[in-house]
Amino acid sequence: MDTPAAGATTPTPPTSGDAALGSPRDAVSLTRGVPASDGAGVRLLRVLGTQVLPLVDPFLMLDEFRSDDAKDYIAGFPDHPHRGFETVTIMLAGRMQHRDSVGNTGDLGPGSVQWMTAGRGIIHSEMPKQQDGLMWGFQLWVNLPAKDKMTAPRYQDIEADAIPTVTRAGDVEVRVIAGTVDGVRGPIDAAATEPVLLDVRLPASSRFDHRLPTGHNGFVYAYEGDVVVAGTSSDRVVPRGHIAVLGPGDGLRLRADGAAAKALVVCGRPIGEPVARYGPFVMNTNAELEQAFRDYRSGKLGR
Repeated sequence: MDTPAAGATTPTPPTSGDAALGSPRDAVSLTRGVPASDGAGVRLLRVLGTQVLPLVDPFLMLDEFRSDDAKDYIAGFPDHPHRGFETVTIMLAGRMQHRDSVGNTGDLGPGSVQWMTAGRGIIHSEMPKQQDGLMWGFQLWVNLPAKDKMTAPRYQDIEADAIPTVTRAGDVEVRVIAGTVDGVRGPIDAAATEPVLLDVRLPASSRFDHRLPTGHNGFVYAYEGDVVVAGTSSDRVVPRGHIAVLGPGDGLRLRADGAAAKALVVCGRPIGEPVARYGPFVMNTNAELEQAFRDYRSGKLGR
């Protein structure tokens, strides 16, 4: 084998900068998001947390909000409580302001991410900072194990320029929100579930290969164009607005066949505990849910 001359560079293979994948994960199910509303009437597409797909442990809910009609989002998400899980807000366009009962504030602009650990309880609001224009983003709910459900609330506010982007051959771009791609680590720290959260942007006729933790559960959500999950057993097209749950394996292979596409790749270590959820609270038992409502009504939650 020839050795490159001094100063020469070795071309990056078109597959990825990761080691070759032994068994890319198959898409074992495909589900379309359903129109819904939340907060004070914000219109959104509920992708995870529906009757058809209630959860992918440890993930409880994924909503996409996208509209350039202010009537669909201007009422926002006024003060509301949470206990027992984490919320992740990812902004693609528009601006939203966060305020909570423990004194945190944050202005979420295009490309920014907010990761809030509700823990034992927090009351917060997320309100639009615009009167018109496109508002586009996602909210993901991540469960907490029983030992962490009553932990102190925590808030991580990450500006767009603090989220690294890895560029692969073929101009594939990956925003690394959580996890590691080609040695580049995302800024989110969430030890309970060790999440991988990637925003993958595929030009036409390109491919993205990436190793995923073997024991993690995960899914792919196509939010622009159609993405192909090229698994060990079969290829499956994931149309825009659909979520594909990933089967077992040691990695992921995505393709954009013919036209450009964008997708969220989300994986996390499963918790494997009972889930009791109602409205803004996610606990392990109904008794714990009832206590959460009592604490909220008495003013104890969020202090």
